[in-house]
Amino acid sequence: MKRTEILIVGGDMRQLYCAAKLSETFNVSLLGFDEDIIPEEPKLKTADRSKKHCYDCIVLPVPPMNSEGTIFAPCSSTVISAPSLDEMLTADGVIYAGKADEKLRKALPNREIYDYILSEEMSIKNAVPTAEGAVQLALEELPVTLNGLKVLIVGMGRIGTALTEILKGFGADITAAVHNPRGTAKARLHGVKAVQTKRISGNYELVFNTVPKMIFDSEMLSRFDKNTLFIDLASKPGGGDFDAAIEQGIKVIWALGLPGKTAPVTSGEIIAETIGTLILERGEAVE
Repeated sequence: MKRTEILIVGGDMRQLYCAAKLSETFNVSLLGFDEDIIPEEPKLKTADRSKKHCYDCIVLPVPPMNSEGTIFAPCSSTVISAPSLDEMLTADGVIYAGKADEKLRKALPNREIYDYILSEEMSIKNAVPTAEGAVQLALEELPVTLNGLKVLIVGMGRIGTALTEILKGFGADITAAVHNPRGTAKARLHGVKAVQTKRISGNYELVFNTVPKMIFDSEMLSRFDKNTLFIDLASKPGGGDFDAAIEQGIKVIWALGLPGKTAPVTSGEIIAETIGTLILERGEAVE
């Protein structure tokens, strides 16, 4: 029987590694990558745009569209419009996209669109490469070692707890900023101190924020020394007033999309594993 046909469209190097992983189980084709970028091994097919209604699903990148309203395809010299993809799908074909927004849904109004970033599987697997990338960024930016450094981690979710375990290995002096008793309990479980978010003092040299909520406003930032490094890992709108930080001479790095930048192979394979699970859950896969 014919195997599930998947079209990977656009994105950065993560999507190539995603395609390679998916090709172990499905028939995979690429669109939105110039030939000189596609690796020789494993051999990946490029899509024939003249073929109509032959793909069971399309996988779009994170984010799926750029500011011009076309598919985000930084590795391609050609422009790909979202509506052009519709005729490449089978009648009941679906789309998987990372951070699918209303702009994409309006461009493809007749298609089911699944946001794989919202998958529990991906959130869990993505925590470690995100945390590792954040620590790598801190090591590059700081003029001192992490050993003994006073570090504040805001939020004890998946990324916060992954950061805690990695930084413990460096010997950092870690405090977790939490909102409720559950967060305090998690901090204790991981062997670090806890402080209520509202009671944060400025006695830290490195701050990681993982909470997508305004926490570091102008008043909160004024509690910190100007040499404190802030690394914000939260998705939009982030957790700080970046303009206020600039005014106060504090360095804030809003580190979005770290897994794709620091660990594209792992990140791509995580996307592939998540897509594979979603396909099987929908019963699209053909044995």
